[in-house]
Amino acid sequence: MENLRIGKFEVVNRLFVGTGKYASYEIMQQALEASGCQVVTVAVRRERLVDSAGRSLLDFLDLDKYLILPNTAGCFTAEDAIRVALLGRDLLEKNGNKGAGWVKLEVLGDKKTLLPDPQGTIEATAELVKEGFTVLAYTSDDPRSAVRIKEAGAASVMPAGSPIGSGQGVLNPLNISLCMELLKDGDANYPVIVDAGVGTASDVTVAMELGADGVLLNTGIAHAKDPVKMAKAMQLGLEAGRLAFQSGRIGKRRYATASSPFSGVISHIPGE
Repeated sequence: MENLRIGKFEVVNRLFVGTGKYASYEIMQQALEASGCQVVTVAVRRERLVDSAGRSLLDFLDLDKYLILPNTAGCFTAEDAIRVALLGRDLLEKNGNKGAGWVKLEVLGDKKTLLPDPQGTIEATAELVKEGFTVLAYTSDDPRSAVRIKEAGAASVMPAGSPIGSGQGVLNPLNISLCMELLKDGDANYPVIVDAGVGTASDVTVAMELGADGVLLNTGIAHAKDPVKMAKAMQLGLEAGRLAFQSGRIGKRRYATASSPFSGVISHIPGE
């Protein structure tokens, strides 16, 4: 599978995996390893970096192996998201991780739906680009909002398959397809990553078959009965979906089409 470029960052594996919601840091480590991922997302708000025993999440991540993608999860204003993004960059620079300089931007509208605030996302994107960030912006599956965020300077737009943590998969394939069509208009290599709502491996496959350049997920692995096995399944689903998209599926027809031709079939067996 070819590498994916997002701004100045080059990614080998197109599955982006989150580090939250696991039963323990040890299970998280095993799941990340099983997924084969290169990029892991980390919420940089202080309360999300330390567990109940006072252990730091970063101590359980091999910073030489993984490229950390800081995210602004839990931010509900552009100002808060910008502050957290700056904090994440500073944190990674001090730890020497190559992920310093990019950010997964989330500006949420409310705590019930966790849907993105379009205006706040655009404002934060524009400001973070001025600060030199490579911005990967989480958005809804509304194509027009996606385009406006790209116009604000986002290096990648990340439309949601369905609400965060819902496990409903890609609810509106048409909208996701429209997002990709409009975002890639004039720039076929513009990276579009489906983010949020993945419940199982087939959801990842669907997203990739639609032409997504990658998939970001967390809950679908972390809350699975066996996170390690699910992590492996997600990676295989991504590979299958990417290959299927590149292969070009057959068109859908109203009626059946015989696999073998009716004409030219032997109707008499010699010797009978």
